[in-house]
Amino acid sequence: LQPVESGGGLVQPGGSLILSCAADLDDYAIGWFRQAPGKEREGLSCIVGSEGRTLYADSVKGRFTISRDDAKSTVFLKMTGLKPEDTAVYYCATGGPPRATLDGGEYDYWGPGTQVTVSS
Repeated sequence: LQPVESGGGLVQPGGSLILSCAADLDDYAIGWFRQAPGKEREGLSCIVGSEGRTLYADSVKGRFTISRDDAKSTVFLKMTGLKPEDTAVYYCATGGPPRATLDGGEYDYWGPGTQVTVSS
């Protein structure tokens, strides 16, 4: 089942947003990625299994937090300390391997994306 993202929008520098990804949750990796205009897709974070093993890219470590709520079939990405360079379309991906990875090529299903714009 294709995941669906929500929660994007316009936020001022230093602000926060929480993105949601409605998806079928299982014991495999679920990841958050982003792509800015003219740039390659970037893996941000992933979470694996009900025990919630996590992995973060250096660019967002300490600012972004991934979590999952199995009862709601939702994975969240809490973003704080947002910067203009965080502006991008953010994607949720499911169908990953049973281990943490930020390689988008290892995920099978992608959502349509949600726009995040950080600007004053």
